[in-house]
Amino acid sequence: MDQLEMKKQAAQAALKYVQPDSIVGVGSGSTVNCFIDALGTMADEIKGAVAASKESERRLSALGIEVFNANEVSALDIYVDGADEINPQKMMIKGGGAALTREKIVSSLAKKFICIVDSSKQVDVLGSTFPLPVEVIPMARSYVARKLVGLGGAPEYREGVVTDNGNVILDVYNFKIMQPMEMEKTLNNIAGVVTNGIFALRSADIVIVGSAQGAQVLV
Repeated sequence: MDQLEMKKQAAQAALKYVQPDSIVGVGSGSTVNCFIDALGTMADEIKGAVAASKESERRLSALGIEVFNANEVSALDIYVDGADEINPQKMMIKGGGAALTREKIVSSLAKKFICIVDSSKQVDVLGSTFPLPVEVIPMARSYVARKLVGLGGAPEYREGVVTDNGNVILDVYNFKIMQPMEMEKTLNNIAGVVTNGIFALRSADIVIVGSAQGAQVLV
Protein backbone atom coordinates (compact mmCIF):
# COMPACT_ATOMS: atom_id res chain seq x y z
CA MET A 1 0.00 0.00 0.00
CA ASP A 2 1.50 3.37 -0.99
CA GLN A 3 1.44 6.56 1.07
CA LEU A 4 -1.54 8.05 -0.76
CA GLU A 5 -3.64 4.96 -0.09
CA MET A 6 -2.73 5.16 3.61
CA LYS A 7 -3.83 8.80 3.67
CA LYS A 8 -7.12 7.92 2.00
CA GLN A 9 -7.61 5.11 4.50
CA ALA A 10 -7.19 7.44 7.49
CA ALA A 11 -9.39 10.10 5.89
CA GLN A 12 -12.21 7.65 5.23
CA ALA A 13 -12.06 6.38 8.81
CA ALA A 14 -12.53 9.95 10.11
CA LEU A 15 -15.97 10.19 8.49
CA LYS A 16 -17.54 8.17 11.29
CA TYR A 17 -16.93 11.11 13.65
CA VAL A 18 -18.90 13.52 11.45
CA GLN A 19 -22.35 14.16 12.92
CA PRO A 20 -25.36 14.89 10.69
CA ASP A 21 -26.45 18.53 10.54
CA SER A 22 -23.12 19.73 11.99
CA ILE A 23 -20.45 22.20 10.91
CA VAL A 24 -17.11 20.43 10.52
CA GLY A 25 -13.72 22.00 11.16
CA VAL A 26 -11.36 21.15 8.30
CA GLY A 27 -7.60 21.68 8.19
CA SER A 28 -5.32 21.73 5.17
CA GLY A 29 -2.76 19.65 3.34
CA SER A 30 -2.60 16.50 1.23
CA THR A 31 -4.16 14.15 3.81
CA VAL A 32 -6.95 16.64 4.50
CA ASN A 33 -7.60 16.86 0.76
CA CYS A 34 -8.42 13.14 0.95
CA PHE A 35 -10.79 13.87 3.85
CA ILE A 36 -12.47 16.68 1.91
CA ASP A 37 -13.06 14.31 -1.01
CA ALA A 38 -14.59 11.79 1.40
CA LEU A 39 -16.66 14.49 3.10
CA GLY A 40 -18.11 15.36 -0.28
CA THR A 41 -20.12 12.12 -0.10
CA MET A 42 -21.89 13.62 2.96
CA ALA A 43 -22.40 17.11 1.55
CA ASP A 44 -26.19 16.86 1.86
CA GLU A 45 -26.01 15.58 5.45
CA ILE A 46 -23.98 18.39 7.08
CA LYS A 47 -24.55 22.13 7.47
CA GLY A 48 -21.10 22.98 6.19
CA ALA A 49 -17.49 23.49 7.25
CA VAL A 50 -15.02 25.99 8.64
CA ALA A 51 -11.73 25.73 6.74
CA ALA A 52 -8.20 26.52 7.88
CA SER A 53 -6.92 27.62 4.47
CA LYS A 54 -8.15 29.27 1.30
CA GLU A 55 -7.25 26.14 -0.66
CA SER A 56 -9.43 23.98 1.61
CA GLU A 57 -12.24 26.54 1.27
CA ARG A 58 -11.99 26.24 -2.51
CA ARG A 59 -12.07 22.44 -2.44
CA LEU A 60 -15.04 22.33 -0.07
CA SER A 61 -17.02 24.83 -2.12
CA ALA A 62 -16.33 22.87 -5.31
CA LEU A 63 -18.02 19.86 -3.68
CA GLY A 64 -21.11 21.88 -2.76
CA ILE A 65 -20.22 22.18 0.93
CA GLU A 66 -21.04 25.58 2.44
CA VAL A 67 -18.01 27.27 4.00
CA PHE A 68 -18.53 29.33 7.15
CA ASN A 69 -16.20 31.97 8.53
CA ALA A 70 -14.72 31.11 11.95
CA ASN A 71 -16.38 34.25 13.32
CA GLU A 72 -19.78 32.79 12.48
CA VAL A 73 -19.51 29.81 14.86
CA SER A 74 -19.06 29.62 18.61
CA ALA A 75 -17.85 26.00 18.66
CA LEU A 76 -17.29 22.96 16.45
CA ASP A 77 -17.92 19.33 17.37
CA ILE A 78 -14.82 18.14 15.54
CA TYR A 79 -11.77 19.43 13.72
CA VAL A 80 -10.03 17.10 11.26
CA ASP A 81 -6.48 17.83 10.19
CA GLY A 82 -3.20 16.13 9.33
CA ALA A 83 0.30 16.59 10.76
CA ASP A 84 3.87 16.72 9.54
CA GLU A 85 4.97 14.83 12.66
CA ILE A 86 3.11 13.39 15.65
CA ASN A 87 4.52 11.92 18.85
CA PRO A 88 3.05 9.26 21.19
CA GLN A 89 1.49 12.02 23.34
CA LYS A 90 -0.52 13.18 20.28
CA MET A 91 1.47 16.42 20.07
CA MET A 92 2.29 17.56 16.56
CA ILE A 93 4.39 19.66 14.24
CA LYS A 94 2.22 21.29 11.60
CA GLY A 95 2.62 24.06 9.06
CA GLY A 96 4.31 22.42 6.10
CA GLY A 97 1.62 24.04 3.99
CA ALA A 98 1.98 27.40 5.77
CA ALA A 99 -1.55 27.34 7.25
CA LEU A 100 -0.49 26.85 10.89
CA THR A 101 -2.06 30.00 12.34
CA ARG A 102 -5.49 29.36 10.88
CA GLU A 103 -5.18 25.69 11.84
CA LYS A 104 -4.57 26.71 15.46
CA ILE A 105 -7.58 29.02 15.39
CA VAL A 106 -10.00 26.45 13.97
CA SER A 107 -8.68 23.63 16.15
CA SER A 108 -9.23 25.84 19.21
CA LEU A 109 -12.92 26.08 18.33
CA ALA A 110 -13.34 22.30 18.30
CA LYS A 111 -14.45 20.05 21.13
CA LYS A 112 -12.51 17.17 19.55
CA PHE A 113 -9.35 17.31 17.39
CA ILE A 114 -9.01 14.31 15.08
CA CYS A 115 -5.57 13.99 13.50
CA ILE A 116 -5.33 11.85 10.35
CA VAL A 117 -1.88 10.71 9.22
CA ASP A 118 -0.07 7.93 7.44
CA SER A 119 2.39 5.91 9.50
CA SER A 120 5.44 7.81 8.19
CA LYS A 121 4.43 10.83 10.32
CA GLN A 122 4.86 9.04 13.66
CA VAL A 123 8.00 10.02 15.62
CA ASP A 124 9.22 9.69 19.20
CA VAL A 125 10.59 13.24 19.39
CA LEU A 126 9.16 16.23 17.49
CA GLY A 127 11.65 17.81 15.12
CA SER A 128 13.28 14.46 14.31
CA THR A 129 12.43 14.44 10.61
CA PHE A 130 10.62 17.71 9.82
CA PRO A 131 11.66 21.35 10.32
CA LEU A 132 9.49 23.47 12.63
CA PRO A 133 7.58 26.20 10.75
CA VAL A 134 7.26 29.58 12.46
CA GLU A 135 4.94 32.24 11.03
CA VAL A 136 6.50 35.69 11.34
CA ILE A 137 5.46 39.27 10.61
CA PRO A 138 7.72 40.26 7.69
CA MET A 139 9.53 43.18 9.39
CA ALA A 140 10.58 40.85 12.25
CA ARG A 141 12.04 38.08 10.09
CA SER A 142 15.74 38.74 10.80
CA TYR A 143 15.18 39.45 14.49
CA VAL A 144 13.16 36.27 14.99
CA ALA A 145 15.75 34.25 13.07
CA ARG A 146 18.48 35.45 15.46
CA LYS A 147 16.36 34.47 18.46
CA LEU A 148 15.78 31.02 16.96
CA VAL A 149 19.52 30.55 16.47
CA GLY A 150 19.96 31.48 20.12
CA LEU A 151 17.57 28.67 21.06
CA GLY A 152 19.68 26.16 19.15
CA GLY A 153 17.80 26.04 15.84
CA ALA A 154 18.90 26.66 12.26
CA PRO A 155 16.15 28.81 10.68
CA GLU A 156 15.72 29.13 6.93
CA TYR A 157 13.46 31.63 5.21
CA ARG A 158 10.86 29.85 3.07
CA GLU A 159 11.35 32.01 0.01
CA GLY A 160 8.41 32.84 -2.22
CA VAL A 161 5.82 31.79 0.38
CA VAL A 162 3.32 34.26 1.82
CA THR A 163 0.72 32.90 4.24
CA ASP A 164 -3.01 33.51 3.88
CA ASN A 165 -2.45 36.15 6.59
CA GLY A 166 0.24 38.02 4.61
CA ASN A 167 3.18 36.81 6.69
CA VAL A 168 6.35 34.79 6.04
CA ILE A 169 7.58 31.40 7.25
CA LEU A 170 10.87 30.48 8.90
CA ASP A 171 11.57 26.74 8.90
CA VAL A 172 13.72 25.74 11.87
CA TYR A 173 16.05 22.79 11.22
CA ASN A 174 18.18 20.78 13.68
CA PHE A 175 15.65 21.48 16.40
CA LYS A 176 14.66 18.41 18.39
CA ILE A 177 11.85 19.44 20.73
CA MET A 178 12.14 17.62 24.03
CA GLN A 179 9.56 19.74 25.90
CA PRO A 180 6.92 20.70 23.32
CA MET A 181 4.57 22.64 25.59
CA GLU A 182 7.33 24.82 27.01
CA MET A 183 8.90 25.42 23.60
CA GLU A 184 5.54 26.34 22.05
CA LYS A 185 5.08 29.03 24.72
CA THR A 186 8.67 30.27 24.44
CA LEU A 187 8.50 30.72 20.68
CA ASN A 188 5.11 32.43 20.77
CA ASN A 189 6.53 35.01 23.20
CA ILE A 190 9.16 36.21 20.71
CA ALA A 191 8.12 39.61 19.37
CA GLY A 192 7.09 39.29 15.73
CA VAL A 193 6.09 35.62 15.91
CA VAL A 194 2.45 35.11 14.97
CA THR A 195 2.55 31.47 16.02
CA ASN A 196 4.69 28.37 15.61
CA GLY A 197 3.94 24.89 14.30
CA ILE A 198 4.10 23.04 17.63
CA PHE A 199 0.62 21.79 18.51
CA ALA A 200 1.17 20.70 22.11
CA LEU A 201 -1.02 23.07 24.11
CA ARG A 202 -3.85 21.89 21.85
CA SER A 203 -2.86 18.33 21.01
CA ALA A 204 -4.99 15.79 19.17
CA ASP A 205 -7.75 13.93 21.00
CA ILE A 206 -7.90 11.08 18.49
CA VAL A 207 -5.24 9.98 16.01
CA ILE A 208 -6.13 7.85 13.00
CA VAL A 209 -3.09 6.26 11.37
CA GLY A 210 -3.30 4.81 7.89
CA SER A 211 -0.97 1.83 7.60
CA ALA A 212 -0.43 -1.39 5.67
CA GLN A 213 -2.35 -3.13 8.47
CA GLY A 214 -5.38 -0.87 8.10
CA ALA A 215 -6.56 2.32 9.82
CA GLN A 216 -5.50 2.33 13.46
CA VAL A 217 -7.36 4.58 15.93
CA LEU A 218 -5.34 5.90 18.88
CA VAL A 219 -7.28 7.53 21.71
